[in-house]
Amino acid sequence: MDIMEKVAYLRGLAEGLELDRESKEGKIISVIIDILDDMAGSIEDLGDGLELVGYQLDDINDELDLDEDGFMAEDDDEGELYEVTCPACKDIVYLDEYMLDDGELPCPNCGELLEIDLEGALEE
Repeated sequence: MDIMEKVAYLRGLAEGLELDRESKEGKIISVIIDILDDMAGSIEDLGDGLELVGYQLDDINDELDLDEDGFMAEDDDEGELYEVTCPACKDIVYLDEYMLDDGELPCPNCGELLEIDLEGALEE
């Protein structure tokens, strides 16, 4: 039984008890069940979205030809990867020569904008 079915079951139980929705207790129980119903719908939507993201991530991994450690498979024709540490979160960011040409990019961990000089050193 998924969460939506459980909330529907709870709603059915409450209706079976014939609670007076005008009483203090009836109002509270009715509102709680409505909130649970909204939350269950949101959780189900998040699950669906997460599943879609998982499929998209699998596609991206396939396109990038990642090895078992999650790094791009080395190819003699491709450029060298450079390792840079984000000053804000201290996360290590791996850059290729094309990223260095852009001059700046957001840290994938914290979103801090990293400004990179042409020699690959991190300015901030």
